[in-house]
Amino acid sequence: MGVRDVALLACPACRGTLVFHGQEDGGRLLDGRLRCGGCGEAWEVKRGLVRLYREDAVRGTDRLMRVIYDGLPALHDPLTAVLTPVLQSVTESRMRDRYMRRLELGALRPREDGQPVRVLEVGVGSGANLPLIRRDVPHGLDVEVWGVDLSEGMLGHCRKRVRRGGYESVRLLMADAHALPFADGTFDRVLHVGGIGGYRDPATALGEMARVARPGTPLVVVDEQLDPAFRPSLLQRAAFRAITFYSSDPHCPRELLPIGAESVTEEQVAPFYYCLSFRMPEPRGA
Repeated sequence: MGVRDVALLACPACRGTLVFHGQEDGGRLLDGRLRCGGCGEAWEVKRGLVRLYREDAVRGTDRLMRVIYDGLPALHDPLTAVLTPVLQSVTESRMRDRYMRRLELGALRPREDGQPVRVLEVGVGSGANLPLIRRDVPHGLDVEVWGVDLSEGMLGHCRKRVRRGGYESVRLLMADAHALPFADGTFDRVLHVGGIGGYRDPATALGEMARVARPGTPLVVVDEQLDPAFRPSLLQRAAFRAITFYSSDPHCPRELLPIGAESVTEEQVAPFYYCLSFRMPEPRGA
């Protein structure tokens, strides 16, 4: 992340302006702190990774899931690619294509204010969706992709992917989905895949995703839910319960959407996964 990118960040405690104090290299952040001009709180930057979250707020299932993901960053993608067709009779790529179309990236156009178009992935993990985002955005469009996650292990794997793939427009940071470090209406698209069912407060996380999205833009949320039309074998049922151990009732959280959500669409993109998409309207009087 570069020093210029700090201008897009907001203090997760009060949403105040942040200023970087520390070491940089060629305009890129190395080590130091981001200090808030409002509440005065300081947030660590270590080895080029911005950490905009409070450790004492990472508790319950959030902490448990972070421990799990920190332990398997290199295995996550291969396991997903192998087990998805075995357990769900659908390839991983087909499943991803089904939810990516809901993001409507091909409809993006240059912003009237001259700012880059910005896409946010909450829970970016290893960055498996980054190639699909690059594939689907219109050629030549000035686009920034921002990825946040609480797992340093997964972000480390994602940073390697970014370097290898030449993703110069990608910015990665550690942040809590319950307190996203951005101002209202920052992003032109918002995506989240595979984690909200294990969040300590899914309603708050959904509200935060809606807050940082520009009014009218698609928000897409994907996670585990057993397709009621699917007839699983004993092995498939056992596998589904194993991967959804975090909840006694893994389901699409449609009932937790922010008040006023519109264009709500729920669909199964695989036997084990739903896709929930929605938009937030323009404020009255805008």
